[in-house]
Amino acid sequence: MSDTVTLSLTEATTLSTAALTANGADAENARAVTDIMIRAERDRCASHGLFRLPGYCASLKSGKVKGTARPIASEIAPGAVRVTGDGGFAPLALEVGLPVLAKKAKSQGIAGMGLVDIYHFAALWPEVETLAEQGLCAFAFTQASPMVAPAGGIKPFFGTNPMAFAWPRPGKDPYVFDQASAAMARGDVMIHARDGHPVPPGTGIDVDGNPTTDLAEVLKGAQSPFGGYKGSNIALMVELLAGGLIGSVFSAEAGRLDNKDGGPPIGGEFIMAIDPSHFGDADHWAQHCEALFSELTAMDGVRLPGQRRRKARTETPTTGIVLPRSLVDTINGLAG
Repeated sequence: MSDTVTLSLTEATTLSTAALTANGADAENARAVTDIMIRAERDRCASHGLFRLPGYCASLKSGKVKGTARPIASEIAPGAVRVTGDGGFAPLALEVGLPVLAKKAKSQGIAGMGLVDIYHFAALWPEVETLAEQGLCAFAFTQASPMVAPAGGIKPFFGTNPMAFAWPRPGKDPYVFDQASAAMARGDVMIHARDGHPVPPGTGIDVDGNPTTDLAEVLKGAQSPFGGYKGSNIALMVELLAGGLIGSVFSAEAGRLDNKDGGPPIGGEFIMAIDPSHFGDADHWAQHCEALFSELTAMDGVRLPGQRRRKARTETPTTGIVLPRSLVDTINGLAG
């Protein structure tokens, strides 16, 4: 018997929805969470796809996350939106808030949105990509449980604290990147652990602060920020934007509050959207930027981030997605 299973995107959607509803999510929350995972699977982003589903279900089952949450968006200023997540997962809160943010950015030129009382367990690129597809430049930031030691330290203090950015390209796919401030995203670390693979040098340290590629020792110790002090500074910036600025918790606080059920901790997310037509050359900004992209990609060996995801996006509706059989068995068990 093969160690993998191939599912169509429709089959994966049905299976995910069944597992989430069996563990306490209502139809709206199950749909929103499933959609965000299937978007990742469609793009062959395994670290944020159905690999995350057992964690989502664990947090529903433990009662930490409210499976019937109804987020509310409040327009608190001409350029500011606040979404209260009602103790639910982030995807439904984002569906509620992003249209309001986009409308404000197009009207004001720039707008920001804070999401609080949410549990974020997904990639960040879907929200910024959604905004870029509407002609907006977008940034997103969120924190997590403490997993990363600050530069010079040896104990986990920051989350992997990812950030995402998207730039609109009229008539073309947006330029999008989503990256952790850690040397390796936590999802990738956990997939390495599941598959028994060592991690690259620079990923983390042991409990005594010694660099190691032994994943078991990294998990006992801490992950490292990318680029030493540079990544550590960015991680702190994310803490301030996704915690202090919007009235949410910091990673260390989230870790102390969490019940360690295997799902995400409570947290916040900050998103900024900008309409390029309100700044600089309103008529020619797109052409000017396309000249930059053209010159860059004309160099041998250079590609833009997201190109592999976009290619996968055209293939998986036909080929389906390949999942470890053990994961599919686990999900079937969760679905009952």
